[in-house]
Amino acid sequence: MTDLYFAYCQGDILLTAEGNVPFGTSAPVDFQPWEHVTDITHTSLPCEERNTDAVRCHIYRLDSPVTGRADLQMMGLRKTFDILSPALYQLAGKCAELVYWDQNSKYCGCCGAPMQWHTDISKHCTGCRKELWPQLATAIIVRVTRKNRELEDEILMVHAHNFRGHFYGLVAGFVETGETLEECVCREVWEETHLRVRNIRYFASQPWPYPAGLMIGFTAEYAGGELQLQREELGGGGWFRRDALPEMPNRSSLARWLIDDWLNQET
Repeated sequence: MTDLYFAYCQGDILLTAEGNVPFGTSAPVDFQPWEHVTDITHTSLPCEERNTDAVRCHIYRLDSPVTGRADLQMMGLRKTFDILSPALYQLAGKCAELVYWDQNSKYCGCCGAPMQWHTDISKHCTGCRKELWPQLATAIIVRVTRKNRELEDEILMVHAHNFRGHFYGLVAGFVETGETLEECVCREVWEETHLRVRNIRYFASQPWPYPAGLMIGFTAEYAGGELQLQREELGGGGWFRRDALPEMPNRSSLARWLIDDWLNQET
């Protein structure tokens, strides 16, 4: 079994100078006892490029970033998408989510007593024994397309105020209590753009550890309505042809996967 060391500080992860997650029989730095969050045993699913080798993940939340080491570096977790393997990037995201969850589940919401780790991914209350598991914020993201009057393919792209950059993405939003994923797609598109959609189809999903989410991607076709942007959330948006696209999201996001898939459909 391989021992991996996942250490985080304010959104950054500790990597070797070569861009790997530290591994070996001993920790890469002298972690303080209180910096240790938990240990988990992870076995990849036997599908695609993954294997069934088990790894032991030692997870830490650092008080301060590691500096002054030529053999180690701190890097933003999002940037590691282009460096780590897909399976290791996803595992790094999972460990980051456990760090975030641990920070926000110190005490029981029912009786106020301290919570204690019980399994790899659960805690129980030291008072009332209530069990607790990490909660995911489920969100949808949808690629809406249409034919314009000249029968050219167009895609709906928007720029949200909370985007870190000038790129345009796709309509997205969180699933509300009591609604299906498909209902959420329709609601979010209507609320953000005042458009109606049809032929909603599942595309793919992506863990999104920023800080703890699951993004579920769909495709849909324009069914009617005039574009009216929800200005409280969106700073821009519109229909774009393949030859006139705005700046796009980076390749680590499900939004970009959906857009690239549409671009590859060109005949």
